[in-house]
Amino acid sequence: MRSLPLWAGFLGGILLLVNRSFSPVLLPSQARADVLGIVLSAVLVLIGLLWQQIQPKPPDAVTLLGRQVFDLDPELDAPAKTELAWASHVLLTNTVTQCVVLWWRGRVVVRRGIFPEAAPPCTLGAIAQRASTTQKPIYLVSLPLYPGRTEFDFLPANTQGVIVQPLESEGVLILGANVPRSYTKQDEQWIAAIAQKLHHTLSHGDKDLP
Repeated sequence: MRSLPLWAGFLGGILLLVNRSFSPVLLPSQARADVLGIVLSAVLVLIGLLWQQIQPKPPDAVTLLGRQVFDLDPELDAPAKTELAWASHVLLTNTVTQCVVLWWRGRVVVRRGIFPEAAPPCTLGAIAQRASTTQKPIYLVSLPLYPGRTEFDFLPANTQGVIVQPLESEGVLILGANVPRSYTKQDEQWIAAIAQKLHHTLSHGDKDLP
């Protein structure tokens, strides 16, 4: 659909040239019609070029390297496990998220989705710590372009985008996607709401744990 005006403009211009070349006598009415046709063809070509810039082709999804994993901290109580299972399932099935890691009070309490076969331990790097300190989410729209991507080596090597969502100062929710620039503002708001709910659940159900 984006290319339709472009090709229509080119086709119209070519047909006008063909029609002019086979016209033995150029009438004033035909000259006026040719001018209008050329203007219309030029407008269609311009619209087609603008659409190519305004509506760029969506980035392609990749298949993340790894295997399906679902790990829950065994020290959590049953309600917290149920809440984490529900939240991770919702994120994986309703957004472009392919892997979920939740870091809570110094440990990983859930790891779900696609992860490397021999994934290193999940640790918080400078980006995650900054999100926790500032209490503001950080969205790396195209992870391969960021020098700090090395701190997310526990995610698949070809992860395309990452969101680091703080749970106040007690944890962070790290989401990996297989498509760059794919999370919408609505997705980010939805993720923030889920993180807030998880913080409430864990802060009330984790009081007796270290």
